[in-house]
Amino acid sequence: MQPWNTTFQTPPFDIIEDANYAPAIREAMSISETTINEIAMQSDEPTFDNTIVRLETATEPLDRCTELLFNINECNTNPVLQQTVMDLVPELSQFENRVWMNSRLFARVESIYERRGEMQLDGEQMQLLEKYYQRFVRNGVGLDEEKKRLFNACTEELATLSEQFNHNALNDTNEYMLHIVDSVQLGGLPADIVEAAREEATRRGLEGWVFTLHAPSYRPFLTYADDRSLREQMWRAYNSRGNRGNGNDNKQIVSRIVELRLQKAQLLGYDDYASYSLCRTMAETEENVTRFLDDLLQSSLPFARNDLAEVKEFAHRQGADYELQNWDFSYWSEKLKRERYDFDSEALRPYFRLENVRQGIFDLYRRLYGLTFAERNDVAVYHDDVKVFEVRDGERTMGLLYLDMYPRESKRSGAWMTEFRGQSCIHGRQVRPLIQVVCNFTKPTGGKPSLLSFDEVETFMHEMGHAMHGMLSDVHYPSLSGTNVRHDFVEMPSQVMENWCYEPEFLNTFAHHYQTGDAIPPEYIEKIRRSENYLAGWLCVRQLNFGRTDMAYHTLHHPLAEDVETFEHANMVELLPVVSGACTSTSFTHIFSGGYAAGYYGYKWAEVLDADIFSRFKERGIFDSDTAAAFRREILSRGGSEHPSVLFRNFMGRDPDSGALLRRCGFCAE
Repeated sequence: MQPWNTTFQTPPFDIIEDANYAPAIREAMSISETTINEIAMQSDEPTFDNTIVRLETATEPLDRCTELLFNINECNTNPVLQQTVMDLVPELSQFENRVWMNSRLFARVESIYERRGEMQLDGEQMQLLEKYYQRFVRNGVGLDEEKKRLFNACTEELATLSEQFNHNALNDTNEYMLHIVDSVQLGGLPADIVEAAREEATRRGLEGWVFTLHAPSYRPFLTYADDRSLREQMWRAYNSRGNRGNGNDNKQIVSRIVELRLQKAQLLGYDDYASYSLCRTMAETEENVTRFLDDLLQSSLPFARNDLAEVKEFAHRQGADYELQNWDFSYWSEKLKRERYDFDSEALRPYFRLENVRQGIFDLYRRLYGLTFAERNDVAVYHDDVKVFEVRDGERTMGLLYLDMYPRESKRSGAWMTEFRGQSCIHGRQVRPLIQVVCNFTKPTGGKPSLLSFDEVETFMHEMGHAMHGMLSDVHYPSLSGTNVRHDFVEMPSQVMENWCYEPEFLNTFAHHYQTGDAIPPEYIEKIRRSENYLAGWLCVRQLNFGRTDMAYHTLHHPLAEDVETFEHANMVELLPVVSGACTSTSFTHIFSGGYAAGYYGYKWAEVLDADIFSRFKERGIFDSDTAAAFRREILSRGGSEHPSVLFRNFMGRDPDSGALLRRCGFCAE
């Protein structure tokens, strides 16, 4: 299959039809399998080039097609694409099983691996060899035939269930709406949010206002709506996704996924799935992860309890004559924030017009790394909302950046970075990446542009951190490029970038009122900085709960014996009353369809690294070109070509300081 004959060899979205995916992927699968069999059957002595490098390029046609299909299915799906994915997933899983259980092919890889000490391989080549060797071993090549059959069956069923989980979560999100016809029930809601709800109702052919479970609608409603009963209704709807006993129910899927992962791990000789998964991370063992989570919980829990006590006391002082529930916390904590810091989150929106924020981020990367961003209107896109930018470093094109910013029913919730093509340079053939950033930000409404909340600004910065990790990659092999790093390291470059959001020097470069052009007032920036650690304990425990629940599922030594909802609540530290029917697991796409199984702790793990790394920027200046150049050279450009501990030491000159995060959160003295 030839590369696409387009500018930068980008996907020709203007001519690709839904019906094209299945035949293209099946053809690419056949081509790739032929190439792989040729590698396995060759008579020449195994070498790094004739085996490992050829393996690295063997599935290029298939990778190009599958990355396209699966990415579009996440952000612009429809019933045809969903069915196509469900049809192809078993075939792709079977194909992978044939590759990784090919004993003849593994014999060649093993021969090179056993001779690696005498082959004069450089560090990147050693990483690639290790990755391939472990991939064969971890995918069952050494099992006997009966265990191989069982392993294959687990893998195929898991692939199908993960896709079904994702579809169910999206469908359950889309099927709910809160339809309001009485304007009295809109009390407390900001005008922009009300206008967006009116436009949503009009789009659906309804009178009044419609609120949905998509973040730009759901979050403001929980934060500002005075009508407590409607807040409860929205909260229950959001937190019961996949747990409603309807056609989108994910409870049995969760139980089965957990069981199948355990079976796979035990077939390979591990006690549980976490042990199998974590040996390829920075943490390495479940004991290290458990200790990390427990230590951080011990540090943050007293602050979380204090946060809750303060919100409760404030609510009661304001006349709330009821016990605070989950649907009350955002509402009252926002009011307390306003009283304590004179901080009105909605008052910040006019200073965060999406286009200005985007330009501010682009300018930041220009100052740090010399990059420029030029919009390209000649590149085909998959939806009218998508904008494409060519990223350049001087005269050199670094890659293309696709930005897809607004929610729609065809897009799953959340925000993420992915790629249509990764960076590589094999045998001098330089391939630059095609990076995609997908968000669900507040849409333009009523003639107003998209005005972001401060949280959305942080989210944008986070995902752009991932994007630049991919964009600035400068390695040889695609499976080591960009964000192809150990799982508990991947969030560090993105979380580092969030720190700039609290820096006046950065905010002053772009935060201007969308109507008057006035810069954000200094007192607003001071309020942002003063409130940086507001609810730090509460938010830390919330994140730790997700990581603890993830680990609880994946440290089981036997299939789940109780229902998912009960199991989840037993493994969370819940400071507000437990609500029957509420269940995070049944819509927890990160761990049940998104690749973070036994790895969600990585967000907090990476926070330790990012807090430490940003301290270097703070010490030398947040725009310091030498510090930025070192960060690019030692971390961003290196991808997974070296162990992350080595990359960290190369930049910082030492191992991580675990106290940096505690100090930043205010959990210990400076």
